[in-house]
Amino acid sequence: MWTLIAKILEKWALFKVLRGLGLLAWLIPVALVLKAIGLPLLILLAILAVPILIVLAVLGLPLLLIAVVGGAMLMILGWIVSLGMIALKLALPAILIYWVIKWMLSWRRPNDPFDVRTPPPRSDEE
Repeated sequence: MWTLIAKILEKWALFKVLRGLGLLAWLIPVALVLKAIGLPLLILLAILAVPILIVLAVLGLPLLLIAVVGGAMLMILGWIVSLGMIALKLALPAILIYWVIKWMLSWRRPNDPFDVRTPPPRSDEE
């Protein structure tokens, strides 16, 4: 009998822990997206900063100064990449809207004489 009660209490405790973690389950897709974007971004920053750090080490600067300069370079490169992402987020919808409007307007008037895609008229001189 005690074994049955112990098993029921273990399942109940496990259920409470899983239910508590279930409230955080929405973070799993967010973590996957951040992992998919963040790791390549960190690799990019490291590839851009490592050659300069090697040059600083060859010049004989102290390791603490190299670490500070490297951290500052990573911070600046991260800032530049984040600005580029913001610019893409702003420019991409504008470009897509322009493209769709241009496509819709060219679809409405297919016999436009100024349309670049229409071939030139043939001459019967041949």
